[in-house]
Amino acid sequence: MTAFLRRALRGLALAAACLALWPAAQAANNYTQTRYPIVLVHGLFGFDSVLGIDYFYGIPQALRQGGAQVYVAQVSAANSSEVRGEQLLAQVKTILALTGAQKVNLIGHSHGGPTTRYVAGVAPELVASVTSVAGVNRGSRVADVVRGVAPAGSVTEKIAAGAAKALADLINFTSGGKNLPQVPVAALNSLTTAGSARFNQNFGAGVPTSGCGDGAELVNGVRYYSWTGNKTITNLLDPSDLPLALTGLVFGEANDGLVSVCSSRLGKTIGTYGQNHLDEVNQMLGLRDLFVANPVTLFREQAHRLQAQGL
Repeated sequence: MTAFLRRALRGLALAAACLALWPAAQAANNYTQTRYPIVLVHGLFGFDSVLGIDYFYGIPQALRQGGAQVYVAQVSAANSSEVRGEQLLAQVKTILALTGAQKVNLIGHSHGGPTTRYVAGVAPELVASVTSVAGVNRGSRVADVVRGVAPAGSVTEKIAAGAAKALADLINFTSGGKNLPQVPVAALNSLTTAGSARFNQNFGAGVPTSGCGDGAELVNGVRYYSWTGNKTITNLLDPSDLPLALTGLVFGEANDGLVSVCSSRLGKTIGTYGQNHLDEVNQMLGLRDLFVANPVTLFREQAHRLQAQGL
């Protein structure tokens, strides 16, 4: 066999290998490409982006790299689930008008869970799915403790509310949402066990009726999913771990520092991971336990799961 023929055969073999790998490469590029746009919704004292730092740190970019259309909502940093829900609903309608899509996939973290559930409750025709990441779906023991220390109408409540409002105003000012109303007491009332129970009377789709099991996965054409964390100290370099470890002590059950595992359940439970409340959205700046599930990977996997459902 001549040298020329050998080179030609090697070239053909290389070309064949490239062609064989092409579908896999294309599939990888489209891994997160959902039918409907994905809308990420922040929690209490959250934001879309502050000084160039995303609340969902590195997550929108990772989803877009896989082909997803991603929008990051900005609602009041501190307000009731209903007020935040109305703000989100307005943004959803804008996104649908811009994209021409018929529905959206909502993914909410913490107080973003009830916020997204509100939209699915009042306008299910606009929502393909709701994914709750450590959502406060049946209240937080931390909110109960704060409400006990600062009873309604007390001086303590007024002082705490003033400080919380200043923080919320600062967050929204630096993130471009300075016109959004901030009412910390309304947020606190929404996040208590009693407040969550009242909310669930009208917006209980996907919430387990008892115990710590799954809720209904499909309600009014909307699919419901959830996952959460169950650790507080996950990285010794993370300054948020100690405060979360302290707040986690009030639960007496598995929690991520601010929300119990059972309270976070909604619809189909995807999993429980060794993450705390900030790790779940890849904060602080990605500091987390390197030996547990990568939060960015979990969001990518959920997008792929939605894709498989035709959503």
